[in-house]
Amino acid sequence: MNTKITCLPSTAAIPAETWDRCAFGDKGRQSPLYNPFISHAFFSSLEDSGSATADTGWQPQHIIIEKGENIIGLLPLFLKNHSYGEYVFDHSWADAYERAGGHYYPKMQASVPFSPVTTARLLVDPDQDDIEALKRSLIDGAIQRARDLGVSSLHFTFPLKQEWDLMADAGLLQRMDQQFHWVNEGYKNFEDFLAALSSRKRKNIRKERQQALANDIEIHILTGDDIREEHWDSYYMFYQDTGQRKWGRPYLNRQFFSLLGQRLKDDIVLIMCQRQGRYIAGALNLKSYDSLYGRYWGCIEDHRFLHFEVCYYQAIEYAITHGLKKVEAGAQGPHKLARGYLPTPTYSAHWLANESFHDAVARYLMNEREDVLYGIEQINEQYSPYKRDL
Repeated sequence: MNTKITCLPSTAAIPAETWDRCAFGDKGRQSPLYNPFISHAFFSSLEDSGSATADTGWQPQHIIIEKGENIIGLLPLFLKNHSYGEYVFDHSWADAYERAGGHYYPKMQASVPFSPVTTARLLVDPDQDDIEALKRSLIDGAIQRARDLGVSSLHFTFPLKQEWDLMADAGLLQRMDQQFHWVNEGYKNFEDFLAALSSRKRKNIRKERQQALANDIEIHILTGDDIREEHWDSYYMFYQDTGQRKWGRPYLNRQFFSLLGQRLKDDIVLIMCQRQGRYIAGALNLKSYDSLYGRYWGCIEDHRFLHFEVCYYQAIEYAITHGLKKVEAGAQGPHKLARGYLPTPTYSAHWLANESFHDAVARYLMNEREDVLYGIEQINEQYSPYKRDL
């Protein structure tokens, strides 16, 4: 195809227009392919803020395909010395590899740092002729880079299903997990959505929404130029509190949110809670062409059901109002089921350099995939919050 595959050490080494053309084509934010999490603005904000760099264990190794003087494909890729901020857990793999006498780290990771969002990983200019062949070339290029660096493994996390299948064709191991997503079935408003639920679930949600705001709490939904630095100051305080309680140290620094607000302001939906004149809680959301993605929640006052109101019900209401098809509320959370979110499979693919280790993990993943699919089936059949006829 008269192309060349190389590796670049930063997002800044790739022009923003070129990166986004590979990701979305020429229509940009108006393209059905548009997702802010794979935009140049998002990755550059991570790197420019120092949140995802070699110093934090995320050293960029972005793979590109060049045709003549043009970049026609890219794969955001990182060299890592830990397994944090990924949401597809391989700590047990690392432990087994180390106990067998190997060195699991460094490894390579193809993902959106700190964001368990299913979206494209293999970014190819949609105007190219043989897109599938170019995507296979990106996979091969990443494997070759892993071989050249002598790392233990290469991991693609949260790719699209069709990319996952291409990765299997290239010899990577397939892994599955689940998240809970809300799907808009053409609801006219929140009450229309509630009407689709069983009577018990409907009553519980109304009760939770009423109690969540019982203490004179006001909800403010901010986007675009309405988001100012004082909002980020308050929100970052909430984010730090949650991060310190859950994983010890927040992944993202304060500068990241300022850069995000500058570069992706129209894709941000910041839901803030105010009580007695001060902000007490908030949740960050980003929106793609047709979906809303809930990211980080935090609070400095504890109010019952406020987390559900801000992260789940406000997100659903926003999606209905703005005609979005889906809400992804992040990783984990079977408690989301009672709030209208249903289990959805997620995917990852893994290349392991050691053949014996590869074979052992392959046997494990075969059983794990069966368990995940069975679990999703059982939840939908026995525990769905929706009326049986739906």
